[in-house]
Amino acid sequence: MTGPQTTRRKRANGVESRQRILDATVEIAGERGYDGTSIAAVSAKCGLPPSSIYWHFKDKDDLIAAVIERSFETWLTTVELPGDEAGTPLERVTLMAANVARSLVAAPDFLRLGLMLALERRPTEPRGRAVFLQVRDISHRRIAEIIAALFPALAEDAVETLTTYAVAGADGLFVHREVKGDSVDLVSLFELHARLIHDAAARLAGPPIRSN
Repeated sequence: MTGPQTTRRKRANGVESRQRILDATVEIAGERGYDGTSIAAVSAKCGLPPSSIYWHFKDKDDLIAAVIERSFETWLTTVELPGDEAGTPLERVTLMAANVARSLVAAPDFLRLGLMLALERRPTEPRGRAVFLQVRDISHRRIAEIIAALFPALAEDAVETLTTYAVAGADGLFVHREVKGDSVDLVSLFELHARLIHDAAARLAGPPIRSN
C-alpha cells in the first residue's frame, strides 16, 4: 500500500524532474533554436531518459510551449507599475522598465526563443509559436492598462499606438543587445525608452485639468 509520504515523494520527484527538463530545454533552445532542439539533446543535457521527458510532455512542440509559458509567468511579474510611493509617474514607469530589462538580461531565453518562433513561417504552426503570440498579447494588454491608468485623458487609439511602440521598441532593443552583446546597457536603454513613451503620452493627453 502506498502511503502519503511515498505519494508526496513521488510528486516532488516528478516536479523536480519537470523543472530539470525545462531548464535543459531553455539552454538548448536558446543556443540552437527550435529546429536544433531535440528530445535526445534535452535528455543528454538533463540526465533523464527520453521516456521521462515523454511522461511529462507529449512531444518537442509541447515541451517548447511549456518553456515559454513558464518563463513568461516569471517575466510578467516584472511588468508591474510600482506604487505611488516610488515617486512621480515618470519615476514609476522608469523603474518598471529597468526591472523588465534586468529580467531579460538575467533570463533572455524566453524572448529570444519566442521571437525566433514568431518570425518563422511553417505549414503547421508550432504550438510554442502560438503560445508566445498569446502571451505577447497579454503583455500588450498589461502595458495598455498601465498607460491608460496613468493618462486617463488619452484616447483609446492613442493608448494603442503608444502600447505598440512600447512593445515593438522593447523587442528592437533586446535584439540590438543580442547582436552587439553584453556591452549594450539594456537597462539604460529601457529606461530611456520608458521616458520617451511617458513624454509622448503626456503631450497627447494635454495639460492637466485644474480644479477651481
